[in-house]
Amino acid sequence: MATVDIRAVTKAYGSTAVIHGVDIDIRDGEFVVLVGPSGCGKSTLLRMIAGLENISGGEIRIGNRVVNEVPPKERDIAMVFQNYALYPHMTVGANMGFSLKLRNAPQEEVSKRVNRAAEILGLSHLLDRYPRQLSGGQRQRVAMGRAIVRDPQVFLFDEPLSNLDAKLRVQMRTEIKELHQRLKTTTVYVTHDQIEAMTMADKIVVMHDGIVEQIGAPLDLYDQPANQFVAGFIGSPSMNFIKGKVEVNGSAAFVTPSGARLPLERVPEGAVGKEAVYGLRPEHIRIDPQGVPVEIIVVEPTGSEILAVAKLGDQEISCLFRERISLKPGETIRIAPQPGLTHLFDGATGRRL
Repeated sequence: MATVDIRAVTKAYGSTAVIHGVDIDIRDGEFVVLVGPSGCGKSTLLRMIAGLENISGGEIRIGNRVVNEVPPKERDIAMVFQNYALYPHMTVGANMGFSLKLRNAPQEEVSKRVNRAAEILGLSHLLDRYPRQLSGGQRQRVAMGRAIVRDPQVFLFDEPLSNLDAKLRVQMRTEIKELHQRLKTTTVYVTHDQIEAMTMADKIVVMHDGIVEQIGAPLDLYDQPANQFVAGFIGSPSMNFIKGKVEVNGSAAFVTPSGARLPLERVPEGAVGKEAVYGLRPEHIRIDPQGVPVEIIVVEPTGSEILAVAKLGDQEISCLFRERISLKPGETIRIAPQPGLTHLFDGATGRRL
């Protein structure tokens, strides 16, 4: 196991810069998730840690060693890819032990490590099968087993669950987290799925357009997003962003262009009269006879909860109700935010106020 320190790392393809001075500290044994939309640079950064991409600037350390110029095979890392990359002509056992055979490890050691990894992953009864005889989830376990057998300092996962169906993704998510808790190996995991990030990570790194927007524990990012991008990306359904201004007329309130007044617990310094954005998560909205009126547009019941899309003036918002209530399109209801669970962002910069 080892720490991973990323210092002022940049990446450019010719004149096109794709990573802009990234700094991340990953502690020994930590599970860190790089998350962001397609094209944000998260997979490129992972490949630079692995040595599969050259670094244009900055420094990457694994343990106490700078690895900028170190070949991938000498970095003591193991990578699990989105496509399983298994050798079709080899059995499960042979696939898992192949890297050790390349190092000319004794057969006894290879068998011992393969059997240990197979036991951890529930693959012991599949060691003599070929990849074509396995399900998608089993193939992904074999790819993980191949990484475990190497006993690396760092595990790197590049969107490993993207090719699986929804139910299997949930199952594999749990298995990867359990695996980390058992092995306690430093892990860097890339995904575009914020649910994966929230449920698996010790620490989340939110990336956008090649920069780090915020780093923190999952619930810290959920409760205290640094800006509108993080607020909208973390949490499902996404946070509502309502445009308007902060006014103090007797009591402080956020006023929308349609005249709706939404409560504010506090008024940030210099915010009065400025264009601002009121952030409100759908799950933090409740029905309140004294609240603001909204018109229901669409109702999506899922059984355990009801997601309603409504109009507040000329702005659409989403409301998530966990109680069983009857709502119909065209109906007007009154809603209010739960106290203390609102957010305010600068209308120009998107930064948290």
